Amino acid sequence: YAGYRAARLDGLPLERVQRQTLLGLVFQARDTRFGKEHGFARIHSIADYQRQVPLRDYEAFWKGYWEPAFPAVDNVTWPGRVPYFALSSGTTSGTTKHIPISTEMLASNRKAAFTTLSLFLAGQPSAAIFTGRVFFLGGSTDMRALEIPGAAKSSRPIRAGDLSGIAAVELASFLRPYTFPPLDLALSSDWDQKVQTLAEQSAKLPITVLSGVPSWMLVLFDRLKKITGRERIIDVWPTLRLVIHGGTKFDPYRSLFRQEIGSDAVRLLETYPCSEGFVATEDPRYDLLRLVPDHGIFFEFVPVEELDKERPTRHTIATLETGVQYAVVLTTCAGLWSYVVGDTVCFERREPPLLRFTGRTKYFLSAFGEHLISEEVEKAVAAAAEATGATAIDFHVGPIFPATPAAPGHHRYLVEFAQSPIDIDRFTAELDAALGRLNEDYAAHRNGSLSLGGPEVWPMPRGGFADWMRARGKLGGQHKVPRMDNSGQLTLEMSRWLSERGQVSKD
Repeated sequence: YAGYRAARLDGLPLERVQRQTLLGLVFQARDTRFGKEHGFARIHSIADYQRQVPLRDYEAFWKGYWEPAFPAVDNVTWPGRVPYFALSSGTTSGTTKHIPISTEMLASNRKAAFTTLSLFLAGQPSAAIFTGRVFFLGGSTDMRALEIPGAAKSSRPIRAGDLSGIAAVELASFLRPYTFPPLDLALSSDWDQKVQTLAEQSAKLPITVLSGVPSWMLVLFDRLKKITGRERIIDVWPTLRLVIHGGTKFDPYRSLFRQEIGSDAVRLLETYPCSEGFVATEDPRYDLLRLVPDHGIFFEFVPVEELDKERPTRHTIATLETGVQYAVVLTTCAGLWSYVVGDTVCFERREPPLLRFTGRTKYFLSAFGEHLISEEVEKAVAAAAEATGATAIDFHVGPIFPATPAAPGHHRYLVEFAQSPIDIDRFTAELDAALGRLNEDYAAHRNGSLSLGGPEVWPMPRGGFADWMRARGKLGGQHKVPRMDNSGQLTLEMSRWLSERGQVSKD
């Protein structure tokens, strides 16, 4: 199957597959409220669809369609009643999002997961990943039933929770003996106790595959080493062959993962999932993310600078260009129609469609006109760490505005190190220089320090961000540290909180 799936991806007529996907979704939803309001019965092409369905973000869907019927969202934007809502942290809006998950979306996610494994096994058919356990390090949100006013007690409840929790509930019973953790532990909401138990139990198992968010996998690695007394994860799990990571840019983590795992035989594989749908998975032949075109999702790509226009250009897989920063727009088998996810990507190749995740549409720094995107900042932090022998686990950056007109503003970086640089001033200088090489606007504003002062770096001990996340009730699983804050408000809030608890060193 792995060889067949990989070969099928290579042979797919992508434009036709995407067109058929869209028209199939439109046909299925033609009798929903959304379908009737947007004339789905008259849509016969991609051009028809783009004329009749405008771009929308989460707030527009929530206020206009899902909230009035919540939680019994029945035949609103997708046929039938939505059985699940995935809770997303809402990194661009700051509020918890409820993303509809249909039965068709569950199947879509399963197909994307098999695609990831197929691409890996097509290149390494002898890798013994099904001889042990597949470890899903999921979220910490337990599933909860949403009360439906007037519903009979015997009716199936609508449930909400972390997407990984939904996947755990829906996992086929015949697969459970080959996966870890068991359902009761997977759905535990106490992250601190959960990760301790996960480490204790998994240390005794033949783990062959580990999947999760990088920052929380590092927490698990630390617990495993303390429990077993081993220095390397490969000594704890000698059967480990594949680590699947996603949810954030991996560049700042790569060297630390190699050090923690301790074996080049373990493949690190990137995926690009989101609560709204699975976008791409790494093709090991190219070491880049590859768009998955045939699992019930239609993709559009809008140049980032056009997002605020009344009629932005909406590219499809047939018209996209390489080297352009695009906002990702999804139409899905869960009733999202030209939905602006909030992510940005850049394509490296068109055939096959290979891309890089570059950040968030609202994750940027331009408080002083410097126009830095998250990918540039992440690359600069990684470059500074490499140049100074440091290992950066995570970071946050935001603007510090001038207190007086005589002094320019600057950026403050809160950086959590596994291995701190010997000379923090050199790390800061390397960071500044890397940003100047990556972004001409930044270099121009830094010239003479007239409009933008040099960066300020506050080193943090390991675990500092986890303490902050715990205090906000966002510890574990899918929750991630917000890496950029263009307003500076979150940066100041984090700085105060960490300073009061002695978690940062300003020297």
